[in-house]
Amino acid sequence: MTRLLVIVNHIESQPGLLTQWMIGENIEFDLRIGGVSRLPEPSALSAYDGLIMLGGGYMPDETDRAPWLEAEAALSRQALESDLPQFGICLGGQLIAHVNGGDVRARTGAPEKGHTWIDMTQAAAQDPVFSAIGDTAAFVESHVDRIVELPPEATLLATSTACRFQAFRIGNAWGTQFHPESTGHNIRNWDAEKLRELGFNKETLLERAAEHGEDSQRDAKALLTAFFDVVRNRRA
Repeated sequence: MTRLLVIVNHIESQPGLLTQWMIGENIEFDLRIGGVSRLPEPSALSAYDGLIMLGGGYMPDETDRAPWLEAEAALSRQALESDLPQFGICLGGQLIAHVNGGDVRARTGAPEKGHTWIDMTQAAAQDPVFSAIGDTAAFVESHVDRIVELPPEATLLATSTACRFQAFRIGNAWGTQFHPESTGHNIRNWDAEKLRELGFNKETLLERAAEHGEDSQRDAKALLTAFFDVVRNRRA
């Protein structure tokens, strides 16, 4: 059976629909919670077929607040060196960029919240994961930090009006700024006052979620299912 290591970095960035989709694909997963569960040593990645790193309210090098990020970075490096497929979401994607020489900045540029239109690059059409979706899709965003420069060897796969680096690939590693695992249910739990401080109206975000949610979930499932296929094909 295919087995994935899934790392949760923050209580507000849980696996969401990812859990349902992994079960539906008959994928076994080892869920580790940063700061609660001990992360495996990099050598232990040989027991897994892939790695997924979720989001969180930290910078990828903020090991004073989130000390497990050092171990998580080591896992990401080992996965890349061993060609083990990995998928990083928001903080997870920023971590992949950071450990490979990219530049990630805190509270930089315009924040993005709620369903946002993401445009795929020409390279995405040839990518084994991003070719599963069309030229544009609406995905949930929730970030104030961002990648401002990709690693030299990275391929840009997706962009948005407010954030240039929405998705990229390095070898068998994919990173996204957006949250394919999230839905309008996540938005319902967001703090309305904090959203106002960032320039967003919660009711407007919920209306947008109702409008785009079904298509967004379809595209998100296609995207992550394509990643699962990459994981399985590596074993074949």
